[in-house]
Amino acid sequence: MSSTTSQGISGEGRARTGAGGTVYADPAPVPSALAFRNVSLVFGNGTRALDGIDIDIRPGEFVSLVGPSGCGKSTLLRVAAGFDRPTDGTVETAGGTLGYVFQDATLLAWRSVLRNVELPAELAGIGKATRRAAALDAIERVGLSGFENHKPAQLSGGMRMRASIARALTTEPQLFLFDEPFGALDEITRQRLNEEVSALYRRSGFTGVFVTHSVAEAVFMSTRIVVLTGRPGRVAADIAVPLDFPRTPEVRYTPEFGAVAATVSAALRQADVATPAERAAA
Repeated sequence: MSSTTSQGISGEGRARTGAGGTVYADPAPVPSALAFRNVSLVFGNGTRALDGIDIDIRPGEFVSLVGPSGCGKSTLLRVAAGFDRPTDGTVETAGGTLGYVFQDATLLAWRSVLRNVELPAELAGIGKATRRAAALDAIERVGLSGFENHKPAQLSGGMRMRASIARALTTEPQLFLFDEPFGALDEITRQRLNEEVSALYRRSGFTGVFVTHSVAEAVFMSTRIVVLTGRPGRVAADIAVPLDFPRTPEVRYTPEFGAVAATVSAALRQADVATPAERAAA
């Protein structure tokens, strides 16, 4: 099966020859912010969820994972976070703090927005004044100022997800993992949150990995899109998104956006229909 690829991290330096025979040395390779090296995972019931995953993610990239339902996107994110351990292969990170946003906002119903956002720092034993200042800053960054004392039941779905993102932001993550956080939201709210997370990404400079079923969402958010095959998940395509930041809502209607979306959609169709034998031979 053919695939579309983008230039990933080089494992070693290279030399290239220019005009007139001049030899230029490429810059030293950049260490990975996150790397999956031949990662496979087989669950206890024998289900092979992931098979030979090799992905390098540079510091500061925002990479979306897309693929058919059940292909192992969320499992791969859980492996990255250390929630699941691979059966084979290794996961390498550059260290630093990790932020994780789940599919559900997972807020504590009896706590206010402020108290929910404070929770990671509270569990880490950070003093009240320090953690409150960090929480208030994160709440402002996600546009929830004025709702600090609201309980989750008093918020819309989009506001609850903003609170969940704010909670993760209090750790100042260098690596930020998003497990399809906007899948249950209406399209208007989803697009607005795409724009807000994209703005956070530009301001904060974290490395992002984002699981989604939406091609348009992946193209709008990402610097690269990795397409996984149906189970067991393998890398079918690694597609660069050559769109400049900041990305305004109008970029969704440009020919350049449409061309990337078409490439991703074609890779998804091919990944979904290929048999395991065909994927193994790709």
